[in-house]
Amino acid sequence: MDSTAQQKATMIGGDNLELSFKDLSLDAGTVGEDSSKILKWNLPLKELYKLACSFYKEKSGKAIHLSYEDNLKLVAFTQQAANGPLDLSKAPPLGMFDVIGKDRRIAWQQLGTITKLQAMEGFIDLLDRLCPLFKPYVEAIKKDREEKARRAEQEEIQRTEALAAERERQEELARLESEKNREELHRRQLQDALNQQTYHQFKEYAEIQFPGNPEQQAVLIRQLQNEHYHQYMQQLQAQVATNLARLKSLSDGEEDDTPTAVVCENGAAGAIEPAAANEFANANNAKENSQFEFKEQCDSDNDSGDYAVISPANMWTKPDIKLFKQEVMAGKGDGVIRVNHGDTVTVKVPTHEGGSCLFWEFATDSYDIGFGVYFEWGKPPTTEVSVHISESDEDDDTIEEDDEVICAEDLECGQVQSSQMSSAGSALGSRNPISIIIPIYRRECHQEVYAGSHTYPGEGTYLLKFDNSYSLWRPKTLYYKVFYTR
Repeated sequence: MDSTAQQKATMIGGDNLELSFKDLSLDAGTVGEDSSKILKWNLPLKELYKLACSFYKEKSGKAIHLSYEDNLKLVAFTQQAANGPLDLSKAPPLGMFDVIGKDRRIAWQQLGTITKLQAMEGFIDLLDRLCPLFKPYVEAIKKDREEKARRAEQEEIQRTEALAAERERQEELARLESEKNREELHRRQLQDALNQQTYHQFKEYAEIQFPGNPEQQAVLIRQLQNEHYHQYMQQLQAQVATNLARLKSLSDGEEDDTPTAVVCENGAAGAIEPAAANEFANANNAKENSQFEFKEQCDSDNDSGDYAVISPANMWTKPDIKLFKQEVMAGKGDGVIRVNHGDTVTVKVPTHEGGSCLFWEFATDSYDIGFGVYFEWGKPPTTEVSVHISESDEDDDTIEEDDEVICAEDLECGQVQSSQMSSAGSALGSRNPISIIIPIYRRECHQEVYAGSHTYPGEGTYLLKFDNSYSLWRPKTLYYKVFYTR
């Protein structure tokens, strides 16, 4: 090609490239199906080739500027991918002055006999080499598709869970409805049986009250039958309650080794004679001795009034509040509690015989909450952690009612006179004293995790108090964990 033809091709190259863009959109749709089985850049070759053609069509002359020769090579690759190797016998004739058409045909002919798949791959590689923006473009599209697929999967999971929850709800409603219908059927059967037994008696009474008036007689019979049914049910409920109370008293008597009644062989209950009570006590001598020793030990502890000095607690905060809530909700923590407005939740944690230090961690959603730690002296009745909810601090009988708190070097309590201590001790009676370890203050636990630890002062129960009594409207969701170390 001479210099005049080269300048002409350069001048009209833009118009000719727009024609090649139309060819590209057709070529991408006429590629064989075998390309879907070959991967390149973790994408099917056919799909990647379509993205390359689309990118070339949209960005050429805007984001990328290619030379005339590079455009000829790219167009030649698209013609080879669409039609295969050039067959001059089938190619349409070119005009005398169609310089660009001749150049395109020469570039196509230079590709030789490479396959359509090789032409696709060559187009992709050449575009990647000429335009560094192409590969990030493909990666962005891949990530977008993966994100859409992930969202679709999550939506499908949520839809499945919602359907399962709705199905369970419907099943529960059906079960409740079935149980209600069964109870109603049982009630009607019982009432019908009672009505059949009393019908003739009530009919005779109604005939005496309203002689010659069948309508009034029927109304009176129904009223008498309904009243009889309600009286029967009340008597039945009273009898069941009496039997339950009797069984409870018998079980309590066996636990306390001081039974007041026994069931005779014929099923009747009667009072135990003193001799029988002695025999019953002698038969359980081992259990009675152990209980007496425990009672004697408790009495000696209460009489001494000496308790170990409580060391101050350690408290700190942690920033990973989201991870902490996820661990608690996943079952790795102790639980989640909803503290309603005006309520105070007390988590009772008994000391463990194999432990030496208690640790706690807690956080809330959106709002703060009051927190404090107390210690109740005395042998814990159970080793299980329990949660108690009171509507206000006034209902919490462990602290305020009898002023039974022993302040361990707490400046807010002030000086306690000996006369006050003696009067308080006499008022407490057999109740276990309670010491303040951490006073209740509002904590910004919705911003970070509050954690702390305390060394066991002795045998007793820790009272972890979460106070929302100051809130008039807002409930708080509490996430907490408690554990001990040896």
